[in-house]
Amino acid sequence: MTHSRSVLLAMDFQNGIVDRLSSPGVLAPAGRAVAAARTADVPVFFVRVAFRTGYPEIAETNQSFAAAKQHAGDTMIETGLGTQIHESLAPGAGEPIITKRRISAFTGSDLDVLLRGAGADTLVLSGISTSGVVLSTLRQAADLDYRIIVLEDACADTNATVHRVLMDEVFPRQATVTDTDSWISSLLA
Repeated sequence: MTHSRSVLLAMDFQNGIVDRLSSPGVLAPAGRAVAAARTADVPVFFVRVAFRTGYPEIAETNQSFAAAKQHAGDTMIETGLGTQIHESLAPGAGEPIITKRRISAFTGSDLDVLLRGAGADTLVLSGISTSGVVLSTLRQAADLDYRIIVLEDACADTNATVHRVLMDEVFPRQATVTDTDSWISSLLA
């Protein structure tokens, strides 16, 4: 039997995104997942979206980020407060913060290199938003042959219907969808 090596990805739990949530209830299960992963020696990688001053990474043809380039001022700059990991999920010593330049955690980042360095074969996904970073990262991770677990209560979306459809209908085709407490119990088994 092969030994699975999981990595928990806490994605886009950054100030500027958490602050836009109407209900930040996702932080509690995400925090439990991070604490349990640390206890079980499962590496925790934090992912954020951020750009260099002047947003040179954003092409005018990029519909998702072109508006940010024009209207965000410095709020999405790497050194800005809005791109820092929310204090409720503060990274511990040695836990990498991966900066991505697009929606997927893989695009424009060194995530793949770090996962290979960790010997990861299973990704445990949590993040904001379900229809953004979680969906994009899940699809790319599946194409890269990772096993995937999605912590449904440690993910949030501004549209509850979209969140539910993704969790119930789309994600199970490529991932195991579970809740945080069930995943934590599996770590103790």
